[in-house]
Amino acid sequence: MEGLQPCRYWFNGVSLFSQPLRLILLILVCVGNVDAAFYNLTTIPFDQSYTPLFGDGNLVRSPDGKGVRLLLDRFTGSGFISSNLYNHGFFSANIKLPSDYTAGICVAFYTSNADVFEKNHDELDIEFLGNTEGKPWRFQTNLYGNGSTNRGREERYRLWFDPTKDFHRYSILWTPENTIFYVDEVPIREVVRNEEMGADYPSKPMSLYTTIWDASSWATSGGQYKVNYKYAPFVAEFKDLVLEGCPADPIQQIPAAEACAEHYTHLATQDYSVITRQRRAAMRRFRQRYMYYSYCYDSLRYPVPPPECVTVSAEKARFKDTGRLKFGGSHKRQSKRRSRNRNRAIPNSDNAADV
Repeated sequence: MEGLQPCRYWFNGVSLFSQPLRLILLILVCVGNVDAAFYNLTTIPFDQSYTPLFGDGNLVRSPDGKGVRLLLDRFTGSGFISSNLYNHGFFSANIKLPSDYTAGICVAFYTSNADVFEKNHDELDIEFLGNTEGKPWRFQTNLYGNGSTNRGREERYRLWFDPTKDFHRYSILWTPENTIFYVDEVPIREVVRNEEMGADYPSKPMSLYTTIWDASSWATSGGQYKVNYKYAPFVAEFKDLVLEGCPADPIQQIPAAEACAEHYTHLATQDYSVITRQRRAAMRRFRQRYMYYSYCYDSLRYPVPPPECVTVSAEKARFKDTGRLKFGGSHKRQSKRRSRNRNRAIPNSDNAADV
């Protein structure tokens, strides 16, 4: 029954139907979508697989050892790093973001090997970009390979919920074939490796990083709004950490494919490795409604789209040449009631598929 619980949101949206028909519709939708939830995630205590990165005094472990709070004050931010580097894997955490006025703050959940490969590092980012009071948090995903930071692959989005009110799961699946970014069980972006990408696809062992820091120069509205320490300390909370990967020595002689074959097989059999038909529909709905910038449609930066870009006509029609949504990415032409209903419309991938 636990796997069917998310369907209650969808059920509330069909109240105009008669009770018998509502029940029939509920059964059809829920049974068809029970694959949406992640199953069998193995969480790891913080001290077992992570170490403080900086701002040790601003890193507070939870009493049960399963999570941490990262603080930013006027003196320092804070962060932690995985104890190992990994040849691909699934990296995930339940995260609750700071509330109130958080302009200029960057909360980052990402993988990188910049400490080992300074000039040709790889990176996969989920970065939360702060907000002014009363405005929604925005966030971006990004992908770098082999030091290709001059060829950023940013996409920026809004959320369909308030990330400061409760914990939500954010995840990165990184395999030799593709990379998928998830919010809860909704895949929001997939990058499929192809030959044309070459070394621009991340391929070297990476560590997992989580940080909170002052990014006043760029994070919120391009640096227009700065961190206001009157609201400090700013607190980001992390719990239920998941690290499914193949630990690796970055200078090892054994090829990754050989050393990590068992781990790759394990990753491929997990629920989060498959974008089902329902999840594909959820991803399409999310990108149509909540993505407000994509480098793939930014013809000013990239007159020829990078080789991994898959142009979707429905998405392209919504963007200007700069890759930004027309009308500033807002839904100003919608009624307030309709907007409120939409903002509640995607609590999980099942609902995203049916909105």
